[in-house]
Amino acid sequence: MSLRFHEIAEQHHRILNPFTEEQLLLLGELCRVRPEHRQLDLCCGKGEMLCRWAARHGHHGTGVDISKVFLAAARERAAELGVAERIHFVEADARSYPIEPGTYDIVSCIGATWIGGGLAGTLAMLRGGLRNRESLLLVGEPYWVDSPPPEAYSAIAGGDRELFSSLAGTHERIEGAGLELVELVLADQHGWDRYVAPQWLAVSEWLRAHPEDPDAGAIRALHERSRREYLAYTRRYLGWGVFVCRLA
Repeated sequence: MSLRFHEIAEQHHRILNPFTEEQLLLLGELCRVRPEHRQLDLCCGKGEMLCRWAARHGHHGTGVDISKVFLAAARERAAELGVAERIHFVEADARSYPIEPGTYDIVSCIGATWIGGGLAGTLAMLRGGLRNRESLLLVGEPYWVDSPPPEAYSAIAGGDRELFSSLAGTHERIEGAGLELVELVLADQHGWDRYVAPQWLAVSEWLRAHPEDPDAGAIRALHERSRREYLAYTRRYLGWGVFVCRLA
């Protein structure tokens, strides 16, 4: 249900995170992406990062995602930007995708650290794919901007107080994984709004067009709950960023 909800809610999105186009391109500049680089992007969504960076910097990449809907959009985008020969997409569960050791100049998982059971586990998964000590590991991860009330932990993190940390605590978790934090790009409230609010209209339109769908009730409930949680807690207490790391 969660996957179908996101396929519906993010049907008009190109970037499936609270990240603006300008920040996405800035990140590529900060990572000094070059034509000879190879990138593996787990949970790539619609592949916007891989496709835009390939068009801008000429590198090669592989995107992995479990959603047929998102991958269809990713392949269409690669063709549109003329990078289909350099970027290819694999339908697979990123949690079990075999990462070739020592192969990639950039390994990334932007906003989906659930694949490794959290940040620490995901970092451990990704680091083995790095080619050398100059290769970069990119991870998108939420963090607490301020200490949230107990109900925010329940709404956002399923009651798990250790799921996310503060910005400084996130840095400590990265260091604990044997990595050095060398850059970051953080979302702001405008980025959050432009990611979340368009989902409300997309879901509302889908519900009006598909009132008899067997999943309509569950989609509506998830939509209403996530909207309440965003307005009450997420926008105020939760930050999000892409953290650029390399082997320490």
